[in-house]
Amino acid sequence: MSDLLLKNIAFLGGVDTEGKSIRKGAEMKDFTVIENAFLLVSKGKIIDFGKMENAPERATRVVDASGKTVLPGWCDSHTHIVFAGSREKEFVDKIKGLSYEEIAKRGGGILNSAKLMETASEESLLESAFLRLGEIKDMGTTSVEIKSGYGLSLESELKMLRVIKKLKSISPVQIKSTFLGAHAFPMEFREKKDAYVDLIIDKMLPQIADEGLADYCDVFCDRGFFSVEQTDRILQAAAKYNMPPKIHANELDFSGGIQVGVKNNALSVDHLECVGEEEIAVLKNSKTMATLLPSTAFYLGMEYAPARKMIDSGLPVAIASDYNPGSSPSGNMPFVVSLSCIKMKMLPEEALNAATINGAYAMGFEKNAGSITKGKRADFFITKKIPSVDFIPYAFGSSLIESVFIEGQLQ
Repeated sequence: MSDLLLKNIAFLGGVDTEGKSIRKGAEMKDFTVIENAFLLVSKGKIIDFGKMENAPERATRVVDASGKTVLPGWCDSHTHIVFAGSREKEFVDKIKGLSYEEIAKRGGGILNSAKLMETASEESLLESAFLRLGEIKDMGTTSVEIKSGYGLSLESELKMLRVIKKLKSISPVQIKSTFLGAHAFPMEFREKKDAYVDLIIDKMLPQIADEGLADYCDVFCDRGFFSVEQTDRILQAAAKYNMPPKIHANELDFSGGIQVGVKNNALSVDHLECVGEEEIAVLKNSKTMATLLPSTAFYLGMEYAPARKMIDSGLPVAIASDYNPGSSPSGNMPFVVSLSCIKMKMLPEEALNAATINGAYAMGFEKNAGSITKGKRADFFITKKIPSVDFIPYAFGSSLIESVFIEGQLQ
């Protein structure tokens, strides 16, 4: 793979020379930017960067980025982009005043997607998910986590996870796979919920592990979904198959999901619209990333997670799109960054760190993604000409990304 030199970069952002794997609390304001910079790539890796006065004179490929900004690719650590159909009828129901929980009780929401999943072929799922991957790639996402969870049966969950495994092999985007069989209770298990937990533990986890289909295990631990006790059982069983936890927690209530996630050494706990002093204290004494999903709160008309309070308390925060057909039908990470600033009062530097280095940590990619660091993958995007890095969240409706590179290759 030929050397690539980007020269005359107006702003090279997300630079890290300290080998950081995470930024927390006050450190989240540190989003290093080099003005009038160069970036050198070889064999898909970043090998050098700095001021233009120190740039090499030549390279096999040269890109003139005059007036433009270069940032590490977005690391979207929470998506559900393998699904069988859209849910715009529920969108109308929400406009008419029905809540997320009311729609779910009527057989909508996750159960609606599960019904569509039953008859969908792996080929159709792969085709549609690959298009969505291309969509988010064009918006700057170069690393992503994809969950199952619209199957809710052994056959359908395996189908989804096999599609994700195939996506890993055909997409340039770096992917982690998460088993989310505990996304909701199927209708036939509504009166025997523990029996469904037994099915996950006794049937689903062993088969998924046998086929090597999942990097992580997730549970929706919240009011009306899986209890703390049920979540704990599933996570402890998953640990025996080397599937660390990533938890849906505290979206609808103070559910105890954060506490049970930290107890089981979860890599991340996600959503977190309901967070108080107890939850913050538990997270501060852990290595678990707090991952916030502001586009979900935006779409559902919910209260936003208290990002400002969490960061000021010293916590690290990641942000992700939650791209899914029901509560966040968008993988637009630039918009997620803007929402984080506008609605959660995160500074631009904090939001950019949350969407890059902390997002990489939240899916186990911190060693090769999330920052402009020597030795990491050359995953980055080039913007159109903009006056500053802050312009990215400021101009929330503009399409600012001009080109995307993954492992040094133009996409």
